[in-house]
Amino acid sequence: MQFTSEQRLDDGALEREFTLGEIPGILWTPASASACAPVPLILLGHPPLGLRNMYPRLVARARHAAADGFAAATIELPGSGDRPRWPAAEQARADLRRAMEADEPVSDEIIGALILPLVDKAVPEWQAALDALLSLPEIGGPVGYSGGVISIGVRLAVVEPRIVAAGLFAGSFVPRAMFEEARQVTVPLHVLLQWDDEGNDRQAALDLFDAFGSKEKSLHANMGGHTGIPQFAGDAAAQFFTRHLK
Repeated sequence: MQFTSEQRLDDGALEREFTLGEIPGILWTPASASACAPVPLILLGHPPLGLRNMYPRLVARARHAAADGFAAATIELPGSGDRPRWPAAEQARADLRRAMEADEPVSDEIIGALILPLVDKAVPEWQAALDALLSLPEIGGPVGYSGGVISIGVRLAVVEPRIVAAGLFAGSFVPRAMFEEARQVTVPLHVLLQWDDEGNDRQAALDLFDAFGSKEKSLHANMGGHTGIPQFAGDAAAQFFTRHLK
């Protein structure tokens, strides 16, 4: 991991951009973090729209995490931002747009082609980033995962034992193959669902929640579209991480 820039935000949090091989990322740490007082870590997931586009939302989430005493980090997803183009993913997105513009059902084949290769590529990168982040003296764990493409969160919750809690957003397509993986998830879960999310299959999201094997799982459904999550729902998610990471 190589840090390429840093700035102190007005609330005292330290923001540092880094690269991990070809993968760009950002780390935010609260002013209180030090080798003598290492802090827990929240991995901030996001959709494949590029870190530059997602930055305003990511930094707001990171500031909230820092105020609660957590470090937060994110990485660029494969094929997004300034990373090399990924022709198969671009074709899958084009097929998705075509189906939605024609008001046709989005087939399992399109969803699988769009999501499963992304999960296969992204999860090992998140694990490599986690290795590097936990080697820093000011970060001590435990680790949570928050938001992003829900299938990436599901896979990480299954294969990464260092993640002890996950806050997931039911706002992305879910391949049928992920339902079996969901049954293997055992960490505490806090799942957000926007009831009127125009791009989400509500029933699939409900079925996925039902499939999760976690003994502690809660579903928080609110009226509104994809970006209409109410402030109190975000506050409840923050309280979830405080319970499980401190």
